[in-house]
Amino acid sequence: MNATEAGARRPFVLCLTGSLGMGKSTAGRFFAEAGVPVHDSDAVVHALYEGAAVAPIEQAFPGSTSGARVDRAKLAARVLNDNEALARLEAIVHPLVSKARDRFLAEQAARGAPVVVLDIPLLFEAGLQCCCDAVVVVSAAAELQRRRVLERPGMTEEKFAAILAKQMPDAEKRRRADFVLDSSRDFGHARAQVRDILHAVAKMQPRQR
Repeated sequence: MNATEAGARRPFVLCLTGSLGMGKSTAGRFFAEAGVPVHDSDAVVHALYEGAAVAPIEQAFPGSTSGARVDRAKLAARVLNDNEALARLEAIVHPLVSKARDRFLAEQAARGAPVVVLDIPLLFEAGLQCCCDAVVVVSAAAELQRRRVLERPGMTEEKFAAILAKQMPDAEKRRRADFVLDSSRDFGHARAQVRDILHAVAKMQPRQR
């Protein structure tokens, strides 16, 4: 029996997304600081890469694991420019992430949480917006995005371009958003936007599923 069947009122599901380097993870932290339970898909994947996903990934991509964990650099090299390989990886990882997300939603419904945040980097690309009552897209100017990303260890122009090519353009994400969080200014400005979004959400009703 799931939480809804048990009579728990389901939370308002606010989905958080944004392209690489836009500041989505920081925005997620600010929602958590505001007292909202946050489900971080990236954190779930990190845990899976040291647990349930290790064996099936090693079977699909021999040599991509070591020390009972996935070697992210080796795996990335195998799938970055290979759409077929990426699809095989996603077929392993996505169902596991989906199960973790469902558990989180059931737990928060049982606890009576009025609002939850699902931090999903490839929300639109994976067609997961159907899970959302509203969508927040974190965005910044392209040059600021590029500067942030290229400051990351191991990042190159080539790798950045390959990742961007697999992501929906920022302008299209903003067009589809219910809220756009501008991450181009200081943290105080971002936190104020988070508060404003939560005030707006408090007056909204969950979508019919």
